[in-house]
Amino acid sequence: MTRRKKTRSLADKVTIRTGKRKDYRRWRHDNPDEVSPSRRYVDKKTRQRQQQAERKRQRQSAPALPLHAQPSGDKDTE
Repeated sequence: MTRRKKTRSLADKVTIRTGKRKDYRRWRHDNPDEVSPSRRYVDKKTRQRQQQAERKRQRQSAPALPLHAQPSGDKDTE
């Protein structure tokens, strides 16, 4: 007997009618109000958005870089 691969996918665990993945996809498509993302996924995305916003704030509050520095003298005329 072969071992089944461990997965977090809900499609493999749901047994609607025949237990086929296509059946679950069709049911999910027909009933969008009954399908919601997992709490774990929502928390993860919320954390990612907060971290991204914090990085953006840090970038915007950083001092401006001197993009075109003024030459401090003629170095090639020696």
